[in-house]
Amino acid sequence: MILTFDDILRISSLGYDPNDFVIIDEYPRLRNVNGHCVFLDESTNSCLIYEHRPIGCKLYPLIYDPEKNTIKLDDFCPKRNEIPEEEIKRLKRVMVRLLRNIGIL
Repeated sequence: MILTFDDILRISSLGYDPNDFVIIDEYPRLRNVNGHCVFLDESTNSCLIYEHRPIGCKLYPLIYDPEKNTIKLDDFCPKRNEIPEEEIKRLKRVMVRLLRNIGIL
């Protein structure tokens, strides 16, 4: 999941060390542990930082596919077909602004 500078600051303010949750390759993103987000509480299947989650998590199930350079609904989301078209369009506009802001688009 892509992270903005604001995401990193917000999560760090909760007491988390960026070295524990940020991985940087082409851009900063959330670290995964055992195939899951580092903030997933596997015992409750819930997000430990839900109220402070990154913008990319708020936009889910809309994702950016860097291999195809497209914005799409995640094929793995079981409820992706239940999202109204207007909401998808709104999320795409936000995603485009986000990707432009961090220099991907």
